[in-house]
Amino acid sequence: MISAQVWADAQRLWDFQQMGHTPRPCSVAVGLGSHDLGVADTTADLYRRGMAPLVVFTGATSRTTRERMPRGEAEHYRDRAMELGVPESAIIVEPKARNTGENIRFSRALLEERGIPVSSVLLVSKPYEQRRAYATARKLWPDVEWVSASTSMTLAEYVDSIRDARLVIDMLVGAQHRLKVYPRQGFMIEQQIPEDVAAACERLRAQGFTSRLVPEGAERR
Repeated sequence: MISAQVWADAQRLWDFQQMGHTPRPCSVAVGLGSHDLGVADTTADLYRRGMAPLVVFTGATSRTTRERMPRGEAEHYRDRAMELGVPESAIIVEPKARNTGENIRFSRALLEERGIPVSSVLLVSKPYEQRRAYATARKLWPDVEWVSASTSMTLAEYVDSIRDARLVIDMLVGAQHRLKVYPRQGFMIEQQIPEDVAAACERLRAQGFTSRLVPEGAERR
């Protein structure tokens, strides 16, 4: 049973992760690979709405996607986007990235190799990782404009879609923890974290929502 206080703290982290950007036309859309096919759905919707003429899907596999997406996250995202009407000619697959930093660096390298000019990027991620993805992208590719996007849904709707409240809260705490740790390691830009957000994260950690924390001394995941 998830207590009312835990839900309130999780909601505070969820709200903080939302960047509040309004999608607008950009040079390219980059869909960050994960277990969540909703990222592919949202990227395809943005393409159909004329928000980007080109899509990059980036991601290999991870322990959470190895069985569901054996050919790699980016490959499965491409298949889903094509089912939703995005032509294959408008999709670039980046199949090697295993973390957010590699998503950005490898996507940038592919676009540069193909001579595709980029001045702005629609960055499509899971809803609870908008801010983390944005902070990483700003650090690693600072000379383009970044517009964050994700599936528009509430925390309750996302929990219903994943069907595992504890896992979602663990992931929220993990995303928040990275906003604190990674700037010191040079992986993302610094973000101003409100006191109530930091306190909510600490309460959730004290309640045992710790499975997605960054291991001390570990490489970035």
